Amino acid sequence: MTADLASASPRTSPAPRRTARRTARRARRADWIAVVSTFVVVVGGWEAVVRIADISSIVLPPPSLIVGKLYDGLVHGTFVKNLGYTMAETVLGFAIAAFLGIVLGALVAEIRWIRRAVYPYIVAFQTVPKIALAPLLVIWFGFGMTSKVIVAVTVAFFPVIVNTIEGLQNTDHQRIDMIRAMGAGRFEAFRRVKLPSALPYIFAGLDAAIVLSLLGAVVGEFMGSRAGLGNQILIFNSVLDIAGSFAVLILLSIIGFLLHLLLVMVQKKVVFWTNVHAVSSGA
Repeated sequence: MTADLASASPRTSPAPRRTARRTARRARRADWIAVVSTFVVVVGGWEAVVRIADISSIVLPPPSLIVGKLYDGLVHGTFVKNLGYTMAETVLGFAIAAFLGIVLGALVAEIRWIRRAVYPYIVAFQTVPKIALAPLLVIWFGFGMTSKVIVAVTVAFFPVIVNTIEGLQNTDHQRIDMIRAMGAGRFEAFRRVKLPSALPYIFAGLDAAIVLSLLGAVVGEFMGSRAGLGNQILIFNSVLDIAGSFAVLILLSIIGFLLHLLLVMVQKKVVFWTNVHAVSSGA
């Protein structure tokens, strides 16, 4: 009887899994082809237009000249030293913004009197263009690294706190009631149910925040700095080296993309049970 039941039970065929993997590989290959094709068309068209129309490099430098400037800056160390300065500001700003955003977001979401006292100010300050505060912060805290870190924190803080609050408040209340009925306390329910449920939202906020930290650091350097990639752009602009400015912008774009990929990799390790991405706000 047992053998009959075992033989009658359906068996999962590996064919659907292989088909799904092949489909995923084809989709990834198609994505890469689209990305590479777009890059070739845009860069090739840009180079051709500049060469054919004989446009001055002061107005629009060709990509070949920009790549040469990028190579020289990396090989001779000019970009490397400034990159280290900007990355230190970015990482410090992101770390502080992430810590404050998650902790304060949890307090606002979980404690009613804090939410009533603080949330209106969060909403009000969120509407302020944070980049406009950069000149004031440089005046208050000087031309050193401190002012740039504070600018990065100010810009990156709001996506983290808003997404943390949103994630904690969108937890399934039935799951909370179930674990509380099993004898779990408030902290245990927060640790076992609310926090894991909010992690996709939190990581979406962190993803936006790490790129915004880089943006804030560079904007702070624009306002006044002795080093950094933002300061390097100002130096290039002052001598009309537009190709050099483009080279720094490309380097910043690559760094921002790599930081995004790093957060995605960490998210896949930590939030391995879901692919949900919350819509980040507060930038």
